Amino acid sequence: MASRLRAFQARLLPHGPLDLARQVLLFVVAYNVYRLVRGGADAPGAAGAAFQHARDLIDIERGMHVFVEPAIQSWAMSSKPLIDAASWAYVNAQTSITLGALVYIYLRHNRSFYFVRNMFLVAWTIALVGYVVFPTAPPRMFPEWGFVDAVSDFFGVSHDNHTVDALFNPYAAVPSMHVCFALMIGVPLARLVRNPVVRAFWAVYPLLVVFVIVATANHFLADAFLGACTAGAGALTARWLARARPAVWTFGASRPSGTAQPT
Repeated sequence: MASRLRAFQARLLPHGPLDLARQVLLFVVAYNVYRLVRGGADAPGAAGAAFQHARDLIDIERGMHVFVEPAIQSWAMSSKPLIDAASWAYVNAQTSITLGALVYIYLRHNRSFYFVRNMFLVAWTIALVGYVVFPTAPPRMFPEWGFVDAVSDFFGVSHDNHTVDALFNPYAAVPSMHVCFALMIGVPLARLVRNPVVRAFWAVYPLLVVFVIVATANHFLADAFLGACTAGAGALTARWLARARPAVWTFGASRPSGTAQPT
């Protein structure tokens, strides 16, 4: 019985409860740093710059003939089930889906978790710089272009709600962390899982998220592109960091016996 319990614990907690606590603490600290930086990005006076930056992006996209966001949302809004599904996915893509994917990687593909974790932390740091340097209003704040706040309509809660405002920065559109997170879980899972159908889903998941953020008028295509660049920078930096601890921080690293506990 005791051996079964130890085997179950080894499977549930690959490196014991202390390692799990360390990983949770890292993400909690990162979230609180985000909250602090968010206070600066959402400071009085940021709104004017955020709206101007958004107009600049619209002008750039129009000049490149890729300003298709109003048409995409209009098409999505023509089907209530589609826009409702997109609104649900917008909220859950960055919360339950991402958290669930990270938990799954930690438990089932632990050798790759620490690379993914480092990638997330680096990308999040880059994003925080972007929010401070380039605050940007989302498309939903431009009804003159035909945009509608689909997520608020679906959930019945305005983005101006005090609770919502406490959790989300209204001007943190650049880069799109929805796309960034989607790439940072989609690409690894497409490589790690064995079922071909599940692998195909994770391979196209980032594209689905791009559609979701545009259809719900929460990001421009430029935001999505910069989110992808942020994910790429996070992956490259994580690969560079892996040189310091190749037996732990490399994607899919094999750890010889006697290797120190991951951190």
